[in-house]
Amino acid sequence: MRDGGGNEDVLAGVVVVAPDLERRWLWALCLAVLVVQVDTSVVNLAVRAIGVALRAPVATIKWVVAAYNLAYAALLLSGGTLADLLGRRRIALWGLGVFTAGCAVAGLAPTIGVLVTGRVISGVGAALILPATLALVRVLWQEPARRAHAIGVWAGMNGAAFVIGPPLGGFLVAVTGWRGIFLVTAPLALVAAWAVRSLPESQAPAGRHLDLAGQAFAIGALCAFTYAATAPTHAAVAILAGMAASLGFFIVERRAGAAAMVPFALLRQGALVNAMGVAAAMTFGMYGLLFLVPLAWQRFGILTVGEAGFALLPMSMIFVALSHKTGRWSARFGAKALIGSGMALIAMGLAVVSVSRVGAPLALTEGGLALTGLGMALATGPNLALAAGAVAPGRSGTASALANAARMVGATFGVAVAATVYGACGAGPLGFVGALRLGALVVAAGAVLALRA
Repeated sequence: MRDGGGNEDVLAGVVVVAPDLERRWLWALCLAVLVVQVDTSVVNLAVRAIGVALRAPVATIKWVVAAYNLAYAALLLSGGTLADLLGRRRIALWGLGVFTAGCAVAGLAPTIGVLVTGRVISGVGAALILPATLALVRVLWQEPARRAHAIGVWAGMNGAAFVIGPPLGGFLVAVTGWRGIFLVTAPLALVAAWAVRSLPESQAPAGRHLDLAGQAFAIGALCAFTYAATAPTHAAVAILAGMAASLGFFIVERRAGAAAMVPFALLRQGALVNAMGVAAAMTFGMYGLLFLVPLAWQRFGILTVGEAGFALLPMSMIFVALSHKTGRWSARFGAKALIGSGMALIAMGLAVVSVSRVGAPLALTEGGLALTGLGMALATGPNLALAAGAVAPGRSGTASALANAARMVGATFGVAVAATVYGACGAGPLGFVGALRLGALVVAAGAVLALRA
């Protein structure tokens, strides 16, 4: 069998399998994805409790979220390469093991520094799990219709996590304290690993190489630019370091040719680059909102942590309820129109939430969150489809990985910048408004980019 890139794919096991076995395989992969994605969303509800318990200011506790996103974004592409080289099941299991270790470190952390270290470890695990499980879905389901169904179910776990995560996070923090969100996740990851063990192994090592130099420069650039966004007094030095690392990355990747971590030929596709920019702009605004809103609700005494988790449900439920319809709407109205409209709605939602600070009716905030959920539903799927469709079918997997990496880069900067603006204004209403309005401006720029693509 061959993978999407045309490489010989070695699959251990039978080609035709019973439907019951396929279902067990699929739910094993979905459980692995669900554990990782739920962990991403539950942590936002615990930020306030972590800050109080470990006596950490906003400028520090933002790294509980940002460090995870940073590790995930920086290693996502290499995670896919490792899965092809060493075996997708093996890398998925390694990822789940690393992720479990990170959760345990975070849950038992005596200081904020140890907690952030645990989050970095978990982010590394997530960067291995996500591409490996998706690659297994693509390989194990060989009949196109069944493969499309399996990928749809796998992708649906992201939406399910978006619904489950906030109320679960609020409940766990209220009942068990902030450590519970990590210590409950760890055994669930072990259950997922036990389930993934039953899958056949597959790999496609031909023509694949791990680009260590490119990976090192990419990590350096991303870390430097993230630090610049969070430390204004050292921004100039950090930006220079980031530019130097970016130049090194560019030189290494040009020399690597076909073995490059980021094939430059793909980046000459304007539609793909635009889709990556839109994805980054979207998550910049959304992840900043998801970090700040639960924190502000609790800090200003508007909602308890348990109430905050349930108050985020309207946004996530709208997203999940409408996401599966966007393929049909995209065919009718055009992907660009749908993405541009969705991004505009997200920007409007952020602007509405920004004015619903202390003293405003909670219904106003919920209205803004509903707008953001609707906008995400309209824009997310069509934008990823646009990224995959911008290149030849054999490179669609790489294009999708680049778009997802751009999403996580946007998320990293979104949390870092929002927390910096909020903290610089005394962690009060002024900072809340400023951070969300900045996010709205970035998302609005993404809407313009989508319509001009």
